[in-house]
Amino acid sequence: MLTHFKLLNDLRRTAIAFCLVATCWLWFLGPVEAVSYNRANLVNCDFSGQDLRDAEFDHANLRGCNFSHANLQGVRFFSANLESANFEAADLRASDFESSRLTHANLTNALLEGAFGTNAKFGEAIITGADFTDIILRPDTEAYLCGLAQGTNPITGRNTLDTLFCKG
Repeated sequence: MLTHFKLLNDLRRTAIAFCLVATCWLWFLGPVEAVSYNRANLVNCDFSGQDLRDAEFDHANLRGCNFSHANLQGVRFFSANLESANFEAADLRASDFESSRLTHANLTNALLEGAFGTNAKFGEAIITGADFTDIILRPDTEAYLCGLAQGTNPITGRNTLDTLFCKG
């Protein structure tokens, strides 16, 4: 009977020590800072499924890169080459595509809510099911995208045509 209580006390002390170590480790482990890929040449890179929130890809060459199913909230792609990049089902809310090239990019079912897209080039992009709610675009770019728009975003349930305020 005495060994049973001793075993329970040892187990309790071990659990408390583990919790203290884990708490200290989490306390001193600061938040992970966003990574900067500014001016990087990352042709055909694979960032699929990764969490890249607040990363920077300003002036980067990302032609043919795979960002499908990635968390790209708040990411900066200022003046980046995103030709033929795959953003299928990516979370791009509040991202910055200012002056970037998205020709032939796949934005199928992407969330672009609140993104910045002024001066972005979307030539022949695939935008089926993309949600462009509150995105900032030039009027001529918006009109061009209305000609490509179709489908409904499976996450938000919003029709792509409606998120671009296309006149039908």
